[in-house]
Amino acid sequence: MKSLTDPSQALSTGLAKIRTEFHVPEGFPADVMAAAEAAANRVPNQHADRRAMPFVTLDPAASTDLDQAFSIEASSSDLLLHYAIADVGWFVEDGDAIDREAWTRGETLYLPDGKAGLYPPTIAEGAASLLPDGPRPAIIFTVRVADDGAVKLDGAERAIIQSRAKLAYDSVQASDVPPGFAELARRMAANEERRGASRVDPPEQEVERLADGTFRLSFRPVLQSEQDNAALSLAANMAIADAMLAHKTGLFRVMSGPDASKVQRLRNAAQALGLSWPASTDLRDYQRTLDPTDPKQAALMLEIRRAGNGASYQPYQEGVVPWHEAMAATYAHATAPLRRLADRYVVRCVLAIANGLPVPQAVTEAFTGLPKVMGRADARASQINHAAIDLAEAVMLRGREGETFKAVATDFVENGVRVQLADMPVVATVKASGLRQGDGLTLRLVLADPDQRSIAFEAV
Repeated sequence: MKSLTDPSQALSTGLAKIRTEFHVPEGFPADVMAAAEAAANRVPNQHADRRAMPFVTLDPAASTDLDQAFSIEASSSDLLLHYAIADVGWFVEDGDAIDREAWTRGETLYLPDGKAGLYPPTIAEGAASLLPDGPRPAIIFTVRVADDGAVKLDGAERAIIQSRAKLAYDSVQASDVPPGFAELARRMAANEERRGASRVDPPEQEVERLADGTFRLSFRPVLQSEQDNAALSLAANMAIADAMLAHKTGLFRVMSGPDASKVQRLRNAAQALGLSWPASTDLRDYQRTLDPTDPKQAALMLEIRRAGNGASYQPYQEGVVPWHEAMAATYAHATAPLRRLADRYVVRCVLAIANGLPVPQAVTEAFTGLPKVMGRADARASQINHAAIDLAEAVMLRGREGETFKAVATDFVENGVRVQLADMPVVATVKASGLRQGDGLTLRLVLADPDQRSIAFEAV
């Protein structure tokens, strides 16, 4: 982790420029705020009382918009995951001011100096958030997880819950979470491996605002608690996707695999890494043999993930099995309705079909329009994240043009080699040849321009 020296406030100025450039909304219109205040006072009257169930939440320590709470119990050799999801649909009605504004946003946007929420804080960080300061309305999905990690949706209901604790990734202890938490994560990981969907979670660059108002650029490692918690969402989202597909409805998260030319590039990368990939073995079967604990194999797994065509949303189509190549499964997004617009409609859809009710017409109609809205929102969120990191890197390196830095080649891109500096959380692309992943090299800084959010190195 590296703190940014920024006496001229270039980072704050640059972040303000990013907000303007990408049309990040500031606050909410008056009519939306008024509607949210009224909705927050709406008393749940269609919910079973499940306050006795021992739910907890697990999130980043600073999070206040809590979508998920969980409780786990044994059922013979199976585990029952009771996954409570914020009942956003109770507070937002089709076509009201809150709903219309959410359709213009698509998802919550995160920047180092604050976020632009999908819903007003009165709802997202108050009445609908599954905080432990009082009972909250939720949708409880009960997911059965078998010995081999196979999942099945057992039921869904509207309920009032009471979270027992707000747990944090960086401080949670094994005794804090329900029994079965680690075992459920283990089952899901084993199932992923059998499906050929083993994930590689390299550290991600992150710009963080500290309590004193300064910033820090760091590589944020994915903690074990975060990986285990993600297994709960994975189990629920897969079970929900299967239930929608069985009822010939829904909105799915899909991702196709790389085309023939990209597969050939992956074969070349495997050869460069010194890995053996038999010509008779296709990509799916070969990927299942890779070991993420081996650096070279992990590097190739990351390249395979990047070679995909990107994930998108797809409504149900007769005769088409929606497939997510990276997950090696049918998959949906349902577990973050406070932060993603599409999840609210998937939750409503599954609540209906799990209780033998017709899917509301408004939900079915929304499924046709959501792919475009969510695609636009995802693209903007990605652009904002990259812009903030580019800005932070330029601020950190400003004034050091001409200095040399040790670096490591991490992977290959179309216009050169992606490198990571050895003593700073900075990633860049340079033109260089004759390198293999993991090779060390020396770079000279040529340019660091915060105004343009640009850095440039040359290989020495």
